[in-house]
Amino acid sequence: MSDIKITLPGSETVTLTGQTIDKLIRAGDGDAALLYLYILRTRGHSTDSEAAIALNKGKGWVASAMAVLSRLGLALLDDDTKAGARSEIAASGAPVEEPRQYTQDEVLGAIAKGSDFKIVIDETQRRLGKKLSPDDMIRLYGIYDYLRLPPEVILLLITHCIKESRTTGGGRAPSIRYIEKAAFTWEREGVFSIEKAEEYLKSLEIKKSARGEIKRALQIRNREFSASEKQFVDDWIKMGFAPDAIAIAYDRTVISTGGFSMPYIDKILKRWHSKGLHTAKQVAEQDGARNKKNTQTRADPSGQKHGEPNQQDMERMTRILNKIKEE
Repeated sequence: MSDIKITLPGSETVTLTGQTIDKLIRAGDGDAALLYLYILRTRGHSTDSEAAIALNKGKGWVASAMAVLSRLGLALLDDDTKAGARSEIAASGAPVEEPRQYTQDEVLGAIAKGSDFKIVIDETQRRLGKKLSPDDMIRLYGIYDYLRLPPEVILLLITHCIKESRTTGGGRAPSIRYIEKAAFTWEREGVFSIEKAEEYLKSLEIKKSARGEIKRALQIRNREFSASEKQFVDDWIKMGFAPDAIAIAYDRTVISTGGFSMPYIDKILKRWHSKGLHTAKQVAEQDGARNKKNTQTRADPSGQKHGEPNQQDMERMTRILNKIKEE
């Protein structure tokens, strides 16, 4: 779905991405959609009380709708705000929009009905090579029923998690908790179809390949990036840096600090990013231009080439020649 631009009175515009629209539609919550439009209209500069007055709703309604937007990743709430929202919802009697805590009976009931979830259970156990525990089934049912990932997408997700775990986890099969965490990421990224999943997995492969090249540029061997290092690297990838430019930043960091420092490399790269330098060639051209300028600055400021007489020399020689003629 392409982006939709909404024109507001006063020539003001806001843009809704296709991904955001899909999330709001899938949530099926008109209150959350209305509140999201209000947030866009006020550019986020509004309190819950002001929103309640403007929308002619109670604060509990606002808190409930905001909780939905938070779950969808369309609004950020800190812990204090979340706690306040829960209090407002409870006081209003509105339902709390949080991940459901399913019971074993609910899960067994879904399996007994012969739903697609039974297929998901059987195929997951086959692929993981083990029987799922009651807690595993409950978590898997949350992915199926709460996150609303289609069965075929869940199975593709599990296949991906198995591949990743075997690569980075010493050959071990992933836990259901690991798969659940990945499922929440897929839900936030709007991966609700095989086509979207394939597109998303392709982007992950591209990022993984780029990380590998950057790891070689940083001369990191026999270990994976730490969580903080991975964040640095992913930021550099987003900025558009080529591995050869990162290698130069690494060399300069070692020369300047005597060792490896991600923050120092990041400082260099951000400075280059502000100048539009993202490849080794661009950095070299910038260095060449700076060196040329420095060389010219150190030369005679008059611009006179070595061995050439300047204007004062010419005038002095003319006076001498005229004096000789007069004699």
